[in-house]
Amino acid sequence: MAGSGCAVKGGCPTDYIAIAIASLLFILLLVRFILPFVVHKVPRTKGSGFWIPVIQVFASFNLLLSLVLSDNFLKFQRRRWWQSCYIWGVWIEGPLGFGLLMSCRIAQAFQLYYIFVRKHLPPIRSYVFLPLVLMPWLIAATFIQVMRPLNDRCHMRVHWIIPFLFLHVVYVASLVGFMAAIRHIEFRFDELRDLWQGIIVSSSSIGLWVFAYLLNEIHDDISWLQVASRFLLLVMGGILVLVFFSISSSEPLLSQISLRKREPKEFETMGQALGIPDSGLLLRREPTPVIDPNEPLDKLLLNKKFRHSFMAFADSCLAGESVHFFEEVHEHGKIPVDDHVRRIYMARHIIEKYIVAGASMEVNISHRTRQEILTTSNLVHPDLFNNAINELMQLVKMNLAKDYWSSMFFIKLKEEASMRATGHELEQMGWNFSPRWSSVHCADDPFHDEQFSKGSEHSSHDLDP
Repeated sequence: MAGSGCAVKGGCPTDYIAIAIASLLFILLLVRFILPFVVHKVPRTKGSGFWIPVIQVFASFNLLLSLVLSDNFLKFQRRRWWQSCYIWGVWIEGPLGFGLLMSCRIAQAFQLYYIFVRKHLPPIRSYVFLPLVLMPWLIAATFIQVMRPLNDRCHMRVHWIIPFLFLHVVYVASLVGFMAAIRHIEFRFDELRDLWQGIIVSSSSIGLWVFAYLLNEIHDDISWLQVASRFLLLVMGGILVLVFFSISSSEPLLSQISLRKREPKEFETMGQALGIPDSGLLLRREPTPVIDPNEPLDKLLLNKKFRHSFMAFADSCLAGESVHFFEEVHEHGKIPVDDHVRRIYMARHIIEKYIVAGASMEVNISHRTRQEILTTSNLVHPDLFNNAINELMQLVKMNLAKDYWSSMFFIKLKEEASMRATGHELEQMGWNFSPRWSSVHCADDPFHDEQFSKGSEHSSHDLDP
């Protein structure tokens, strides 16, 4: 009879074991969310790429907590209004739990579809689209609240359970439909593969979860089945939220995190992650050109050595956004026009980093130009950022450029060019003292380490045009 008592009132040993397992799975979810920002120092974005995962964590917590409080895992009496079955079993578990979790994933798949299939930014912002997708859950919860079909154990009859579960199935099917629409896209960071794997595992978890849910709701007169089914219900709920959060998100530009798991090489820039030729590479033997201040600034900035010198000066003035933007647009231009996927990755990265209002390195361009980029119908257009570049070059010429020519950064660049020119003349005459041509072997040369470190230091500043 003791088992029957805890089956009805809660507090069975298996209940506490299920709570411990679910808590551990949620802690793993939190670690997976926080780790990239703490370990990899991934910058926090201000757009949906950050707050949608935050909402997923919130929805996951709601789902697990609502299962605990509405399915009699703990022994307590519902004496206060906030302990009501309708609050936890209907509103928290439904619209603010599973419904919100699925809506976030659908919103992310919706973004992927428009960006990579339709090749333009979604027509509806995420903060508008998400409530729209969640609306059926809110309507269903309101209807249940009005009709009040729950008994004192927070259970419903079969004719109520079927339409409620049908709502679950519709949302899963909607997510699968979006994934099917983008299955032909050759994603750079394996987003599609991760999403399909996540959907398969999640669908399996949902199947077991629905089975346990039906057993728990329908056979509430069988004590052992009540205990076993709610144990399975909570454990499957914990697995579901962890797997759903682990699959690739709609922000593939942050998938450098996943690349670091699979490849030994780390990427400092999006250009390197996308494999853009000579992106961030430094050539040791590249000569430093003679810089003529009378040449157009945008032409001078095409030379990487000058561009990085000018960028360092601009950063020292706390005004480097325009030069960083120029460099990333220059990298974007290296991608072949017919390589739509990589061009979309790079274009979206530039938009999120420099164009969107409130971006981490938002550039000072006119509202008209900003809207032209944000509302473009073709993210792969080769002239997408041309107007923005023209506006920024005018601002830079009137401000930073005038001060740069008298700065220590330009003087250092000229000295470096002069030293390289002298070294080149000596090399032409047969006098070359570089470690590569030294007659002393590296192991025997007592100054080899010093020469190599200096050579490495110099080479780290050499930039190809």
